[in-house]
Amino acid sequence: MRVWFITGASRGFGALITAEALAAGDAVVATAREPKSITDKFGEHPRLLAARLDVTQEAQAQAAVEAAIQRFGRIDILVNNAGYGLLGAVEEASSRDVERVFATNVFGLLAVTRAVLPQMRRQRSGHVINMSSLGGYGSYPGWGVYCSTKFAVEGLTEALAVEVAPLGIKATIVEPGFFRTDFLDGQSLSVAEPISDYADTAGATRTRAAELNHAQPGDPARLAKAILTLADASKPPLRLPLGSDTLARIEAKNRGVAEELASWRELSLSTDGVHAAN
Repeated sequence: MRVWFITGASRGFGALITAEALAAGDAVVATAREPKSITDKFGEHPRLLAARLDVTQEAQAQAAVEAAIQRFGRIDILVNNAGYGLLGAVEEASSRDVERVFATNVFGLLAVTRAVLPQMRRQRSGHVINMSSLGGYGSYPGWGVYCSTKFAVEGLTEALAVEVAPLGIKATIVEPGFFRTDFLDGQSLSVAEPISDYADTAGATRTRAAELNHAQPGDPARLAKAILTLADASKPPLRLPLGSDTLARIEAKNRGVAEELASWRELSLSTDGVHAAN
């Protein structure tokens, strides 16, 4: 029986992954700001621990991990799922908007990871699964600040994967595309005050987001099953894109980067110094 530690488990991907893990016979430490939201959804279960966790409160992360170890003795899989979105042009996002989204999506993820890793190091085993986004690989107008948090998650995870590999611990970035969750609802998304000059860029993204809400192509239940498959892998990938839209975005960006490298290659190489012969 594996033990999962899942943040943001009261709804969306977190709740679905919790349900799949329980159905697979695993134990789950399901965390949320209000633990009652977990028990209301799943009821009392011998393999379920509902723990209070606002990821922006590092002391709560430490307490939740201690409770997990006391109840189950180990943590095998950490799913850093808690997060929310910010929709608005870079200039439209206020300092408060930016601080709040980074506090949850980046600093909160770091706080939970720091709390869990000592136990995984003691075990010499574990798998850290960090939920990113297709916006963690390529940014979009209107999503710049949100995407920057996911770029940060990807950079952190790339380094983490190398650092923990000798300790028997794995790390994976999961990049979902647009899935039919409540992410585009007010509960999961903050929208910045618009500036008219950005109507054709960030404004168009706002309109598209409203039209796409609950009509996204991805099936959340299938994503949850995919996370279970990922957890079963003996050699998991560093990145796992999920959804045809994510694959298309990655392929398009890779082509664009390759073309730009070729176009500017001469100037790029010109900055190397000339070394005098000994």
